[in-house]
Amino acid sequence: MTRTDALILAVLSLAVMLSAVAVVYAKYLTRSHFGQLQELRAQRDAIDVEWNRLRLEEAALSTHARVERKARHELGMFAPRLGDVLLIEEGGHGKKP
Repeated sequence: MTRTDALILAVLSLAVMLSAVAVVYAKYLTRSHFGQLQELRAQRDAIDVEWNRLRLEEAALSTHARVERKARHELGMFAPRLGDVLLIEEGGHGKKP
């Protein structure tokens, strides 16, 4: 084996070793990122569940019957009587005849 052949063999061996280390490192990064992805998906799912629960709660708290009951009991509000209603007609303000 000549000196040139030995040098080529050494360079190729080094290249094979470096590529093997690169493959192992890439596999490590892939697994690491996959674990992070799974954690983020779990967080997303938990947030979706919480969002749906909050939407249901908002719908329950904003029903017309509940709002009216709160207005009557807590704020002392009531529907206006017929005599309390005053109808104001628009009198052509800003319109051309």
